[in-house]
Amino acid sequence: MAPKETDALLYIDGVSVSFDGFKALNELSLFIDKGEMRAIIGPNGAGKTTMMDVVTGKTRPDFGTILFDGDIDLTKLDEAAIAELGIGRKFQKPTVFEQQTVWDNLELALAGRRDPLSALFQPDGPKEHARIEELLGIIRLESQAREKAANLSHGQKQWLEIGMLLAQEPKLLLVDEPAAGMTDAETEATADLLKDIAQEKSVVVVEHDMAFVRALDVKVTVLNEGSVLSEGSIDHVSGDPKVIEVYLGR
Repeated sequence: MAPKETDALLYIDGVSVSFDGFKALNELSLFIDKGEMRAIIGPNGAGKTTMMDVVTGKTRPDFGTILFDGDIDLTKLDEAAIAELGIGRKFQKPTVFEQQTVWDNLELALAGRRDPLSALFQPDGPKEHARIEELLGIIRLESQAREKAANLSHGQKQWLEIGMLLAQEPKLLLVDEPAAGMTDAETEATADLLKDIAQEKSVVVVEHDMAFVRALDVKVTVLNEGSVLSEGSIDHVSGDPKVIEVYLGR
């Protein structure tokens, strides 16, 4: 029987999801500690996206336990309520307000801002101003603060969206393929950015780029057919014959 409370920030135990007879998740068990960054890898169809869907409330599991921050049952909450708890998700394609400046995008995203019009037309107080400045530093976009988001590179848009998530003060970030489509320099900077964020937040990174995963230097979980195939350091999972057979050897 599942515990009513856990020390893990995110506790996934025995979670299964089926779509028209296909088991997207098959008794998946996964635990993310407070202040941990974890990389999730695996072949297409391994269950990576469905795992994020059940955590954020987009998909309901057929059965299993998902607890957040001790004893909060995520399976009983909708997407909005889960976001309010402090779970932020960044999809692979960045979604920013292209015609607004970098500063305005962050301002719109600040925690507690529920009315976009007031966010645009009411002056920032000292606290909001300081927080936006801090976020600009974290996401390496200080010099682009007054630039329209449409003029940013693909990688910079990814960073801006991560900043917008951070503005909402999440406890856990789910980040989907952040290095996709980036230059080598942007990829390196993104690894550093996520490592900086992981000093204060828990971060789950779903990624295909093994060099990027190695740069993160964190525990790696390999999914296959909806459950955990292997787990450990990047060297451990890279040398696991099961992982080589179903994923790395392809």
